Amino acid sequence: MNSQFPILDSPAPYFNHAAVGPWPRATAEAASAFADENMHHGSANYMDWLKREERLRRNLARLTGASSGDDIALLKNTTEGICLVAAGLDWQAGQNVVLPADEFPSNRLPWLALAGRGVKAREVDIRAAGDAEQALLDAMDHDTRLLTVSSVQWTDGFRLDLERLGRACHERGVLFFVDAIQQLGALPLDVEAAHIDFLAADAHKWLLGPEGIAVFYCREERRPQLRLQQHGWHMVDRFWDFDRDQWEPSSTALRFEAGTPNSIGQAALDASVSLFLQTGMDAVSARVLDNTSQLIDGLQAMTGIHVTSHTEDERRSGIVAFTHDRFDPNEIYRGLQRQGVSCAIRGGAVRLSPHYYQGERDLEAFFRLLHHIV
Repeated sequence: MNSQFPILDSPAPYFNHAAVGPWPRATAEAASAFADENMHHGSANYMDWLKREERLRRNLARLTGASSGDDIALLKNTTEGICLVAAGLDWQAGQNVVLPADEFPSNRLPWLALAGRGVKAREVDIRAAGDAEQALLDAMDHDTRLLTVSSVQWTDGFRLDLERLGRACHERGVLFFVDAIQQLGALPLDVEAAHIDFLAADAHKWLLGPEGIAVFYCREERRPQLRLQQHGWHMVDRFWDFDRDQWEPSSTALRFEAGTPNSIGQAALDASVSLFLQTGMDAVSARVLDNTSQLIDGLQAMTGIHVTSHTEDERRSGIVAFTHDRFDPNEIYRGLQRQGVSCAIRGGAVRLSPHYYQGERDLEAFFRLLHHIV
């Protein structure tokens, strides 16, 4: 596995996958091969590109638990997927959206913008609640149209029970949207089991893929409910057939892809997703959560450090955040950066996010460097 991750050769660990994940060797080679092919042959092998695109949809369906690649659209980013739903539904004045407080701006601003259409965004402080899921469900009423959550919260890794939320939404006739950018590629996900109607996730974090491409899942029966915001040549079945009179949007999730796709991004992401499927998400998840456990145990054993992430097993993800009694988080962050450790400051705490291909060697290096600072 080490041969796939040259970043492991760095003397200091890369613990910032919640921001940007480094590419595996296979991903970089796939992008390089596409560029070389294009340089020498242009689009002569375009039909092969289409086959790869369909394989990527099928593999992303496997990774998300979707029933078919027809449920998968390849968008530019998570934000685009969120906006497709926020702007596409036929909202009525007086309806509301329920969401956790302190969501990442991309999963907050599009819903707040619905105020101009008479739609209220109800933000719930899930960390202050004894039961986060119940607090979200209690915020719903007969006017609630949609619940939107990040399955793993971006600042501290707080993980929600998607199956519990989705089951309740399904029973109440409420739509369920999931921003899975901090889960997909780190922990298993099943859109069917969780009754998820819409899901979006960028490729460039835990999926170890490029920026500029994202997965968007839309349940089949929900696709006609989204008014299309863009129209173009690529959103129809058999889009390469230009000798036609009728241009009806595809009944598949392709209908959300109006223009020319990011072909080099597809080549790179195809390699990353294939690597996850070869490894198996159960194995990936086990290693991610083992790293989390070792980080929590090691940090809690240090004098003055407070782990600000929730440490209950069911709340754990790949993210661990911490503060210190005497040192400002920014001071700790800058000290780690000077020693080559990649991490982040989020929510007033130092945020760490190692991935499955890392392990004891990286954790030991991190704690050795941290001890030099605090």
